[in-house]
Amino acid sequence: MDREDSQLFSNVVSIGQSTITVRWRGPAADVGQEGLYNWVDRSAAIVRGYYRQFPVKSVDVEVSTVDSDRMGSGRTFGYPRPRIEVTVGRHTSAQTLKDDWVLVHEMIHLALPEVADAHTWLAEGIATYVEGVARTQAGNISKTALWADYVKAIPQGLPRENDRGLDRTHSWARTYWGGALYCLIADVRIREQTNNRRGLQDALQAIAKLGAGMSSEWPVERIFATGDAATGTHVMTEIYDAMKDKPASPDLDALWADLGIQMIDGAIRLDDSSRLAAIRRAITHAADAG
Repeated sequence: MDREDSQLFSNVVSIGQSTITVRWRGPAADVGQEGLYNWVDRSAAIVRGYYRQFPVKSVDVEVSTVDSDRMGSGRTFGYPRPRIEVTVGRHTSAQTLKDDWVLVHEMIHLALPEVADAHTWLAEGIATYVEGVARTQAGNISKTALWADYVKAIPQGLPRENDRGLDRTHSWARTYWGGALYCLIADVRIREQTNNRRGLQDALQAIAKLGAGMSSEWPVERIFATGDAATGTHVMTEIYDAMKDKPASPDLDALWADLGIQMIDGAIRLDDSSRLAAIRRAITHAADAG
């Protein structure tokens, strides 16, 4: 790498009462410093919108640029202080950064206390499910795009042969999309039981507010109990009990029909006359800023 083609500089992004210290390392990106800065700021705003506040008071985001035109992967750490590492292609376009889900996914991890390895599905499932919902609430993707993605991807999280439940089956599909499946079922069921006054979002906001994010470690029972208390239900605990050590298979076709999500000639159509259409709309409705 030529010396003049590399850069190492720092910026601080303020998001509400939180600060994000951003460091970029590697070859200069085509979008420039401002383009990368805007990407971090936009991602943080999406996450703040879902949780009503950014999940932690401060976090370091370390961005490594590499010689490609694609988004790379990311990792999030709670110790010794919150930190996200993410890779970005130096030739990644401004539009690709605008459409990016990777940094949003990693920032969502900050909101949940660390869990034991057996429950990684919960951390990854929440980040996978909330990433799409939060981006939709922020207007970063359309409602039809969100539900099209879920109709296609969430069935990957259903149990397969020899499945032993979410706590005991650690395949990629069960970890990410099995966890997202848990979140979807919990979201819908909470809203059914509360006449759509509460949802998974309320539960996760309470967990984020009462916990210290990834800098702390909670047993999953405490996480579910906190979420249940926030919604006045027992949904999170009950679904966990049903899915943790046995291959529970919710009827997704029936759920999509109830939510009014139809796939017609390869395109998603949203039916507002369906039984749970109001719940579908509430899931993607942006939370009040208060």
